[in-house]
Amino acid sequence: MLFEVSDEEKKKAKLPHDLFLVNLIGNHILTFVATLGLATSWAWPMLIVPIVSVIILSIIIYKGIQVRRKASLQEESWYVMCHWQIALKRSLFFIKMLAAIMIIAALGVYGYTSLGWMKEAVFAMIGGGCILPVMVTTLVLILMESDALHQAAGGKLPDKMIELYPNPDVKILVPASEELQ
Repeated sequence: MLFEVSDEEKKKAKLPHDLFLVNLIGNHILTFVATLGLATSWAWPMLIVPIVSVIILSIIIYKGIQVRRKASLQEESWYVMCHWQIALKRSLFFIKMLAAIMIIAALGVYGYTSLGWMKEAVFAMIGGGCILPVMVTTLVLILMESDALHQAAGGKLPDKMIELYPNPDVKILVPASEELQ
């Protein structure tokens, strides 16, 4: 749905999506590729990616919870709060996906060191069970966040957010039923 929101609110609503996209594109893709070249001789720079990711995801989670509290006290805009909740939800999904991948990688390392698995089997397990899901999930999240960033700039919200966080005081310019026509 399209809402009547000020330019200041639109700017504030874009911030969580900008942060998440910086984490996905700037950190998990560009920084990872840049430090991957050093990994054969010096692996420590590879730690930049998870450290920066934890910092950015922590900021999104903390600010998302804080904005929800402020919106309930009517100190923050409902529209801005809804966009922080979208980024918060996707950040938590990304964290869960990374945790599952770390478990799979740990199982591979355990299988190689303690169970006598072949090195190739562990590489296949980590490649197919870790690297591929991260790449696909990152790509899908980039597309979703880019769309959310566009919606934030245009004064739009998904219908699901309106169902989760209803606000009778907000002025709707175009209802969802008329948006498709």
